[in-house]
Amino acid sequence: MSEETFALELLDELRKYDTPTICNALEVLLGGRRITGFTTEPFVCADPKLPPLVGYARTATLRASEPALLSPKEARDQRMKYYEYIAAEPHPTVVVIQDIDARPGLGAWWGEVHALVHQKLGSLGVVTNGAIRDLDFIAPGFQLLGGKISPSHAFVHIVDVGVEVNVFGLTVRHHDLIHADRHGAVVIPAHLAARMPHAIQVMIQREQLIMAAARQPGFSVEDIRRAMDKGDDIH
Repeated sequence: MSEETFALELLDELRKYDTPTICNALEVLLGGRRITGFTTEPFVCADPKLPPLVGYARTATLRASEPALLSPKEARDQRMKYYEYIAAEPHPTVVVIQDIDARPGLGAWWGEVHALVHQKLGSLGVVTNGAIRDLDFIAPGFQLLGGKISPSHAFVHIVDVGVEVNVFGLTVRHHDLIHADRHGAVVIPAHLAARMPHAIQVMIQREQLIMAAARQPGFSVEDIRRAMDKGDDIH
């Protein structure tokens, strides 16, 4: 199956908005609320000031609680397979890694070295339920969204690459279009991506009607009703 890609201009446009805005716009396109397609647990965000991550998912699983049952050569080959996968076009990418230990986050795959390596291989950042560390030394512009902070890497190692993963309730597959920031992460369905900028503007205009009414003297419930009625006419 071919991998659908999108114009960089579209990715740049989506990067202007936070992840809650993206979730709201998806509700506009999907015709209502939903309880899947986004993360449901909080992340540790290395740098809340960075813009949102928007890119193609590169997925993997890892463990840290016990050594890999591989020879040194097999372990090296596995790591190189992972790096080759991360480096593959198209870019930009967002690495989504599920820590599959019974106790996720015992050891950190993500720190000063891996942040720089992944950035140079075309990634904007990571979304993981696992651990992160070295927060004062992360490559500028590279975002870490992790499940917890850990000082050690323990026995951390990659188990598999390119597989379906689940991070804090969000199911992610290879090449999914990901939007993520300090609020969490969401998958943008490929068939909806091109319609997102318009949906964002529809949602913003509807919200602005209510907020404008709320700022007026004598604001009442009836003003909310009128604002909502006007919003229904915005498509």
